[in-house]
Amino acid sequence: MLTELAIGDFAIVDHLELELAGGMTAITGETGAGKSILLGALGLCLGERADTGSVRHESERADLSARFDIRALPEARAWLEARELSAYDCLLRRVVTASGRSKAWINGQPATVSDLKALGEHLIEIHGQHAHQALLREETHLRLLDEFAGHKEDVIALGETFRRWQEARRRLKRLAEDGDEAQARRQLLCYQVEELDQLALAEGELKALENEQEELAHAEERLREAQFAADCCDHDEGGAVSLLTRAINHLTALPGNDRGSLADALGMLGEARIQVEEAARELNHFAGSTELDPERLAWVEQRMTEVHRIARKHHLMPEEVTVLHGQLQAELEALEGGDGDIETLSAEVEAIRDTWRDQARKVGETRRKAAVRFAKSVQKQLAFLAMDKARFDVEVEERPSPSMDGLQTVRFLISANPGQPPRPLTKVASGGELSRISLAIQVVAAQHSTIPCLVFDEVDVGVSGATAEIVGQLLRRLGDQGQVLTVTHLPQVAAQAHHHLHIEKQAKRDSTQTRMAMLDEAGRVGELARMLGGVNLSDRTLAHAREMLDASQGPHH
Repeated sequence: MLTELAIGDFAIVDHLELELAGGMTAITGETGAGKSILLGALGLCLGERADTGSVRHESERADLSARFDIRALPEARAWLEARELSAYDCLLRRVVTASGRSKAWINGQPATVSDLKALGEHLIEIHGQHAHQALLREETHLRLLDEFAGHKEDVIALGETFRRWQEARRRLKRLAEDGDEAQARRQLLCYQVEELDQLALAEGELKALENEQEELAHAEERLREAQFAADCCDHDEGGAVSLLTRAINHLTALPGNDRGSLADALGMLGEARIQVEEAARELNHFAGSTELDPERLAWVEQRMTEVHRIARKHHLMPEEVTVLHGQLQAELEALEGGDGDIETLSAEVEAIRDTWRDQARKVGETRRKAAVRFAKSVQKQLAFLAMDKARFDVEVEERPSPSMDGLQTVRFLISANPGQPPRPLTKVASGGELSRISLAIQVVAAQHSTIPCLVFDEVDVGVSGATAEIVGQLLRRLGDQGQVLTVTHLPQVAAQAHHHLHIEKQAKRDSTQTRMAMLDEAGRVGELARMLGGVNLSDRTLAHAREMLDASQGPHH
């Protein structure tokens, strides 16, 4: 809902701030008073093209902003959130310089004019001769018909199935294109993983093998040298113990006085014999407990050779073999458990396609039935709007190729005059007719969709009397469900509004300004009287205006 519109130095407006409410707001004023200025300012905020004539005379720039309440507009909030913009509020701002340059902002962040347009389509629809109209786009026709049909969840499911179908088709295409290469890679991986499975090298095993090989490879040498050392210490002739014993005996045989001076040396020789005897026992124990295992050594060396061979084959260090094993296993599992073979994936593509076709057929049938009801409902509204001779059709045709939306295209067709074949809305020449057709469609669609702010620019062209009152009633009905701003020349339409915005032009000696204000009840009666009878207001005209307003705002409304 549009809640605020601020206009600065635009056209003949110097400064103006409007607060707007929900419901129907009638916008009235004498011809040339500046009703188009209001819609022009709003259009610039929504991304319309700007020109130098937009800027007020002798001003440097025009500054325009529009604030919207988007709590009931999930699509607008999603648009903002997708661009990391605050989605609690929505403020569109546009600045146009006197040289024609333009800048735009959305919630205070710089934006492009195309951003304003894209977001604006979720906020407001302007129906008039000189405005972009969503109803002229066929995708809008499809959306309105689907909302009317009430099968939103089915359409969403159809789109999701279509996406899954297309993704499966892309995978199948890639698999077919890369089939030979993938198959060759798979075979190589099978061989490599099998070889590594047979090796079955555990984490940390290589270090243990190296330590064991070191131990086993030097066992015989250690045994030989330990035995030699033990023999050197032995009691046998020439052994260290034997020699030490002889030395001790010789010193002990000396006379007492001589032996006393050698007591220290004799003690050390005794201690040395004890140490050598202890060493001999340790060496003999070591030699006796050491076992040679040439078969185990051969096995360890063969396993280490195999590890080094595989490492060289894959151009990596031996300690990286276990990591390689895990990587190759993962790649093989991905190839075998991912897309699978072509036959399996082909079957999946066909199954998803069949599901999509069934869903599309169901959605198509619902659309065709809804199209008949929708056309009849719009036809009925057109008769109320003084277009009882017009013929409205909803054309549902089959697409040449599948799409996310299904198998159908939808077009709204209109024949404004008897005898003429229905034509697309884009071919309707009269802006007044197009506005009334749009009004009729929106009245029907309003029961099945979240209506944003609707702006109708002179939908009452060519309408008078009782039909004008019906136009007002229809607009008020739309306003009851959202927000409607309507520029009108008819008192019958203005009287139906919940709110009344009056625009007038005030000429001063050297300048002209436009003034806009919301009217209270007395002001509304006076404006309705002016619209009924001109400038000179009689008591009778004022009474008529009062009666018209009271009737329009009565309990039945």
